[in-house]
Amino acid sequence: MQINAKFDSGNIHVVSADSPDAIRLRINCDNQSNFYQWFHFRLHTQAMVNHTIIIEDLAKSAYPKGWEGYQALASYDRDEWFRVDTQFDGDELTIDVTPEYEVMYFAYFIPYSYDRYLNLLASAQTSFDCQHVLLGETVDGRDVSMLVIGDPHSDETKLNIWVTARQHPGESMASWCVEGLIERLLDENDGLSRDLLNHAVFYIVPNMNPDGSVRGHLRTNAVGVNLNREWQTPSLETSPEVYHVLHKMRETGVDMYLDLHGDEALPYNFVAGSEGVPNYDERMAGLENTFKQSLLNATPEFQDVYGYPKNQPGEANLTVASNAVAHQFNCMAYTLEMPFKDNADLPDAAFGWSVPRCAQLGEDLLIPIRAVVNKLKTTQ
Repeated sequence: MQINAKFDSGNIHVVSADSPDAIRLRINCDNQSNFYQWFHFRLHTQAMVNHTIIIEDLAKSAYPKGWEGYQALASYDRDEWFRVDTQFDGDELTIDVTPEYEVMYFAYFIPYSYDRYLNLLASAQTSFDCQHVLLGETVDGRDVSMLVIGDPHSDETKLNIWVTARQHPGESMASWCVEGLIERLLDENDGLSRDLLNHAVFYIVPNMNPDGSVRGHLRTNAVGVNLNREWQTPSLETSPEVYHVLHKMRETGVDMYLDLHGDEALPYNFVAGSEGVPNYDERMAGLENTFKQSLLNATPEFQDVYGYPKNQPGEANLTVASNAVAHQFNCMAYTLEMPFKDNADLPDAAFGWSVPRCAQLGEDLLIPIRAVVNKLKTTQ
């Protein structure tokens, strides 16, 4: 029996593995950080034998509430991921499983590999009106890459729409979601996408944190920095990913912004707005409501009952991306959160919140984006 995590986004520490019914593991912290929650490992063992896998010391993890009602993900082929029987007692997560084959993979959520990310960039750039732009380098020396979809030079009245994903590397659902958005936007036979590109240019950063993604981090970059707390004063030394993106935003301007994330605890899709920024007004509130109502009409996967408490006027944390962008560019800016568990409104016991559902939500996001674009165009 072997347990290994020496691969892209791998993370686990073996405490003991004396027998299939007595496997004890721990999750490693992000480098130079106390955050831990993401796991991804491979079990090589005897098939058709029951295994009990215990991940311990979770009461001190980043989000202990995230383990309540959580079902771990497993795969044999690293393509189809399904939920397995999982229990949590407040400190230990117990996975009870009988592998059908010798090798089985486990993960906190469906991994989105660095190679797939590079393939997405390479494939997208071959599409009409799409350009792959390098903005800079990460701490580990990886590229900070952006896709520009649409022609920014054809019409100076075109709106500038920014989308970022994966500031927190363990939130891999953001990568699956942005992939769906990109694929629909590049579909030349999709009327909605063609109409959008007549009126707007999209600046999309599919992975804000490739270092953390490869390292198997939950929340931080290579040097333990939470990028979604760096948007007020980013630095080239510790948060170059944010520094380069924000610099480009200032060059292009921002008329609308979406930042894609995942929430460990809440089993819903929801948005967090910018009602606490100092310049929040009726115009911004109207654009937010237009987006929310359009998305509610577009898909039952989205809801607006459960979410984060709203900030009081003037009390927004301006180090957070959506707040910082809304404040600096006086635009509609939303953080979109997806579940690690499942959408409680439309539960799926076998797969939970899954890759196809992430991608479909990404495609559906173009509907409320168009609604906001239409509203903005009428006021230009």
